[in-house]
Amino acid sequence: MNYIGSKLKLCDFIVGNITNAVQKPLSECVLCDLFAGTGAVGRAFKSKVKKIIANDKEFYSFVLNQNYIANHTQIANLDALVAMLDSLQGVMGKIYSHYSLGGTQDKPYQRLYFSDENAMKIDSIRVKIENLKRDKEIDLGAYYFLLASLLECADKVANVASVYGAFLKRLKKSALKTMEFRGAKCEVGNNANEVYNCDASELIGRIKGDILYLDPPYNAREYGANYHLLNTIALYDDFAPQGKTGLREYEKSAFCKKGRVADELESLIKRADFEWIFLSYNDEGILGLDEIERIFKANGTYRCVNKNYQRFKADSTRTQKQHYTIEYLHILRKS
Repeated sequence: MNYIGSKLKLCDFIVGNITNAVQKPLSECVLCDLFAGTGAVGRAFKSKVKKIIANDKEFYSFVLNQNYIANHTQIANLDALVAMLDSLQGVMGKIYSHYSLGGTQDKPYQRLYFSDENAMKIDSIRVKIENLKRDKEIDLGAYYFLLASLLECADKVANVASVYGAFLKRLKKSALKTMEFRGAKCEVGNNANEVYNCDASELIGRIKGDILYLDPPYNAREYGANYHLLNTIALYDDFAPQGKTGLREYEKSAFCKKGRVADELESLIKRADFEWIFLSYNDEGILGLDEIERIFKANGTYRCVNKNYQRFKADSTRTQKQHYTIEYLHILRKS
């Protein structure tokens, strides 16, 4: 998925520095990815550590991490399930009714997040997945695997410029293609990992471990708004889409508010029952380097490493010399 803040291309940098810093075999460590997103960092550590604790307050992230982090057994009849779902006839369900041109043409707002065909295919697959779970034809592992697969496949044909804050006026080339339902990766591990769908400030008081990895929002962009449609597909609940973009209600993050972010980070650091804390943050974040250093030094031994990193590619308004940002990894050993 083309995801703002994804650490997929930075995993070697992050894993290498965490491995070098922690003075204990990773196989004996419990690692928490508190703002897990698509789960790239947790997946990179899944086979290396004793246990992963993954969390994110966005439900689509919870679904992805249930598949990639929590699943640790093989799914029965996986290929047959995927083929059956791909062969379904489309239905005029919630995605068609609220997020395609055909479904919204007689409504106050016309929306073009998906072609009519793809919206109906998403609806038919989503309804069938829920029915399979209701009728106990699949277990929870298979349920989250299929939901994660649908999120990734739908994202490939979405008519957006990488995020769902707005749709394009005309269907782009990739959005014109018929969606193919293909299975996500199903990575079997040996450990019983934990995945949560909580606010980070609430969860931090209920967990403990060895390594805490923090990758909070860096700026005022709210993930609940930028990826609202993925939440809608994952939840498939009844709600009234709001405004031209069809937003759903979402909980705003303190890390997206300049007046609150420092206090929120400081509170997390103080309450964290982890020996090692690592924070990813770039040079364009609303929290300055000096402030992060102050917070970390007040809680133990601190150092910082950095790496030049290619900017999120949807940001096409910059000049060539501005195509890179600096990614910092702040390292704290709590005292």
